[in-house]
Amino acid sequence: MSKPLMAETHTHKPNGGPAVAGAVVLGVETSCDDTAAALVRRRPDGSAEILSNAVWTDHDDHAAFGGVVPEIAARSHVERLDHVIARALDEAGMAVADIDAVAATAGPGLIGGVMVGLTAGKAIAMAGAVPLIPVNHLEGHALTVRMTDRAQFPFLLLLISGGHTQLLWVRGLGDYRRLGATIDDAAGEAFDKTAKLLGLGQPGGPRVESAATGGRADRYDLPEPLKTRAGCDFSFSGLKTAVREIAERMADETGRMAGQDVADLAASFQHAAARHLAQRTGNAMDAASVEDGAGRLVVAGGVAANCAIKSMLSSLCECKGWRLIAPPAKYCTDNAAMIAWAGAERLAAGMAPDFDDALAFAPRARWPLAPPPEGRAIGGGRKGPKA
Repeated sequence: MSKPLMAETHTHKPNGGPAVAGAVVLGVETSCDDTAAALVRRRPDGSAEILSNAVWTDHDDHAAFGGVVPEIAARSHVERLDHVIARALDEAGMAVADIDAVAATAGPGLIGGVMVGLTAGKAIAMAGAVPLIPVNHLEGHALTVRMTDRAQFPFLLLLISGGHTQLLWVRGLGDYRRLGATIDDAAGEAFDKTAKLLGLGQPGGPRVESAATGGRADRYDLPEPLKTRAGCDFSFSGLKTAVREIAERMADETGRMAGQDVADLAASFQHAAARHLAQRTGNAMDAASVEDGAGRLVVAGGVAANCAIKSMLSSLCECKGWRLIAPPAKYCTDNAAMIAWAGAERLAAGMAPDFDDALAFAPRARWPLAPPPEGRAIGGGRKGPKA
């Protein structure tokens, strides 16, 4: 019997049954607050055909709380997932009987939401007697550029999202080496908290970017985290604290800032965050070899949709003679097409787990895509390493 996908092993061998090319895979994504389903075909030549990509987003459910509430998100997935899957099938002009496999996010993420999506995936796979592939959400982000741009292995990946900020060498399917990660807040988390401090609402990333368009990025002198420290780790807590202190100092008697002050502080924060991401990524590029994937930088995850960050990374790549590859914005944020694609890649490589192993796979709140560099435990705790 083959081994299921295991978080503890970062290099996987094709051992999950015969390879399947040209398969249509139903993807299910419920790791945070977006409920998503999609159908993707991986053609025999390795290219992708995205047949549908349905996403149900309703930030109003969480607006009063200033961020995502796990219990509300899980309940919303229960109420909406059947409808979203039906919509994805309808957009593709297909029925459940037409799919060749099901791929569902099995972690990391908010555990209630992950349970909903993975359970639905198991039920559909059982009903249709098709393979089930539990997918690591981070692998979905990592492989998106192979779906949208047919990017070849290996490449350097900057993964920046609401819960994750990492640099990894992506050397092959299931073969990842972590170079660094955030030692405190993730980039997206810092954007969300800044948006809350400035009264911009949620989702924080797009709100901060919108406010920053009318602001001066050089007005506030924000810190440069880890500037003198070697390596590829990140830190955003200091930036968040600096924003809070300025916001409190600039607020009037009602606790609010003037519109231009908000725009300037949003622009200053965004510039500082982009500068930090570029500086740490530059360290990884400087240490790269041809075998590692030197020459190709891939940026993925929800924060990768930020135009200021992409612009600074583009300048970095131009300076170093690298190529920047970024998926379209709609495939940077959480979506099910990337989950379906990750499943299709594993299915084509014969790396899908046996059916019994897949059904027994338990949802995971934490599921590192690759272990931290030897001798360092990044983001550890009583529950083990964070993703």
